[in-house]
Amino acid sequence: MTTEKPPFYITTPIYYVNGTPHIGHVYTSVACDVMARFKRLDGYDVKFLTGTDEHGLKVKQSADKQGVSPQKFVDDVSQTFEDVLTLMNISHDDFIRTTQERHIKSAQHFWTQLEKEGMIYAGNYSGWYSVRDEAYYTESELTTCPDNKEIKIAPTGATCEWVEEESYFFKLSAYGDKLLDFYEKNPDFIQPNSIKNEIISFVKRGLKDLSISRTSFDWGIPVPNHEQHIMYVWIDALTNYITALGYPDKDTSDFQKFWPANVHMVGKEITRFHCIFWPAFLMAADLPLPHTVFAHGWWTVEGEKMSKSLGNVIHPKDLVDRYGVDQSRYFLLKAIPFGNDGNFSHDQAITRINADLANGLGNLVQRTLSMVYKNCETVIPERVNLTPEDAALLEQSHSTIHTIRPLFDQFQYHRALEEIWRLVSAANTYVDEQAPWALKKTDFERMKVVLAVLVEVIRCLGLLTQPFMPDSASKILDQLKIPADQREFKHLTQEYAIGQGTCIDLPEGIFPRIMEEEKTA
Repeated sequence: MTTEKPPFYITTPIYYVNGTPHIGHVYTSVACDVMARFKRLDGYDVKFLTGTDEHGLKVKQSADKQGVSPQKFVDDVSQTFEDVLTLMNISHDDFIRTTQERHIKSAQHFWTQLEKEGMIYAGNYSGWYSVRDEAYYTESELTTCPDNKEIKIAPTGATCEWVEEESYFFKLSAYGDKLLDFYEKNPDFIQPNSIKNEIISFVKRGLKDLSISRTSFDWGIPVPNHEQHIMYVWIDALTNYITALGYPDKDTSDFQKFWPANVHMVGKEITRFHCIFWPAFLMAADLPLPHTVFAHGWWTVEGEKMSKSLGNVIHPKDLVDRYGVDQSRYFLLKAIPFGNDGNFSHDQAITRINADLANGLGNLVQRTLSMVYKNCETVIPERVNLTPEDAALLEQSHSTIHTIRPLFDQFQYHRALEEIWRLVSAANTYVDEQAPWALKKTDFERMKVVLAVLVEVIRCLGLLTQPFMPDSASKILDQLKIPADQREFKHLTQEYAIGQGTCIDLPEGIFPRIMEEEKTA
């Protein structure tokens, strides 16, 4: 009798198509991918959504500069984001675009639901607007440019312009107390705590009604029955998370199974939209709210903010060409606690990759399997007459999954990797202490047991590292001849331990060492 897998729905933000993908986009996508892969391997039915946000004034202006239609512009840029997903081995289940017909239908229906509830009204908007951020700011949030006091600067560093136009408004002011009550009753909704405290503080200062349509340009989804208006980007963009589940049809199997989302993963610059606007919209539409919005930090490069003018923007292909796909994925999630800001240093990346992957896991796999191949006639020997040291290492191999599972639930990727590498370190220490190369001369049978123990540890490491480094983990498991249907976390037990008599091929290196001269290549 089979039991239904529990659902898990995770989303990236939909990436704005005004520029090409960089390390920040890769970071979010990889973090979501690692979580999605982990949950699949742990027995969940996973829905993993990503995509592109394709409307707004910035897009219209960029298309005009290139002399192409907005649709042609977004088609081209959206494809670069899809290409990066392939490059970084992202296992998404759906790629949504806000110009798709399914999304237009969904967003327009969502608008009409808010309108029916009396939460939308017509008015006139005047205020400071940032084209780059697609956001309005209050006077108190702005600073002035040092060189020109007339220029207003948003908290993000973007310039703002004064805008006056007819607009529809959402009654956000009616939701302050409701949101605060929700935050209190659902303490895990906003993570990490530093972001939660900022959001609560903002809401407590009082919410103003929100402009949700524009009339000064036409690149957007038309407002139903008021087509001289287009939807302001955030009510359009945020609806993507339910569009992908079949909304407005709430009876689809996907909507019934996966909504509300388990995790919206976002950069901290868009937490206000996801933690205030989105839950208020959902409350107004009488839809359940997501379980968690997790805001990760920003990357600097060699201690400086990424910028085109400095020429330090790290593009995904450059990352992969220099380090490799899995090596890049590993470093991004190991380098800093998830949720914190971090600095990308090429020297640190090379040092970490060489130490942990080439010298650590890679060397363990290579020297163990080479000894089995050369000294055991390519056949994995039997684990018999185990010593307490053997048993302790095997127990650690089979139990590490129980240690890292709660760390994943807390989005502590770096700590999960630390636990896995604690096992790598223990195995390498075991090799040095047992010295199978010496046992070959003094106690050949004991040498075989030591190698058999190490092979089982390597099997477990292959399984555990799959979410982070899927191709490399697959190469490890392939070399051990582990069947494709025995690679889930439920197989991290003695019952599925690699058996005596399995023949292996000549082992191949998994993680090539990055040479020092490549640091300045």
